[in-house]
Amino acid sequence: MKHRHLLTLLTLTALAQSHAADLTMPVRGLCAHRGAMSTHPENTIPAFQEAIRLGAHMIEFDIQFTKDGALVLMHDATVNRTTDGKGKVADLTLAEIKALDAGAKLDARFAGTRIPTFEEALAVFPKNVWLNCHLKGGAALGEATARVIAKTGRKHQAFLAATADAAKAARAAVPDILICNMERQGDSMAYAQETIAMKAQFIQLLGKGEVPTEAVKLLKAAHVLVNYYHDETPEGLRRQWSSGVNFPLVNDLATALPVAREFGIEPIASQP
Repeated sequence: MKHRHLLTLLTLTALAQSHAADLTMPVRGLCAHRGAMSTHPENTIPAFQEAIRLGAHMIEFDIQFTKDGALVLMHDATVNRTTDGKGKVADLTLAEIKALDAGAKLDARFAGTRIPTFEEALAVFPKNVWLNCHLKGGAALGEATARVIAKTGRKHQAFLAATADAAKAARAAVPDILICNMERQGDSMAYAQETIAMKAQFIQLLGKGEVPTEAVKLLKAAHVLVNYYHDETPEGLRRQWSSGVNFPLVNDLATALPVAREFGIEPIASQP
């Protein structure tokens, strides 16, 4: 029975990877920061579903460990700001995390929304949008997250936004895992050169609207996709795409979509 279960798992993984090979991933667009967080509870299933409905090309979310080693989605080190609970995520068990309300603080209509595990979130994501997995931890978290991505057949779309130690551990576990460099995150030429040297597929630039055009040219020549955080004003978005940025991170996806259309970027039709 155990042998048959293993064969079934391997078959399903192979089918998922075969299906993924037929997909065309977007080369530029909008990244929904923590989902559609301007209108929905950040890092929750409702926020992701709204981002998918609106046609996000990339969805960003934050991953960290619970006390008992589960992977859950939460930006802050504590649950205080976004839930009805208190305490550090690392000090709470998965059961304790799951008992919290992660929606009512934003709006009563989201009362009862729970903090999702990484695998619960993966289950709702379509296969043709980028998944920007921001790791709130080091090597152990990098390895664990990479293994889940591989197990669930999401290696074609999920990448780890990570520091160097997390990226190294992830690659040791899953050599072809996609990486977004966030080591010494900034906007310098040295940061771009380090990203190319480590053979990362993505970089996240950090700024207030000004784009380091020479660094972006260097990155694009090396086929590195450029994410940018954070200026979602219409002028800022126009400047980013005009300068070669691939994916600006935005909190208000609906407001940013009309600006995207000016650049021929249409909402993506999700594929299961």
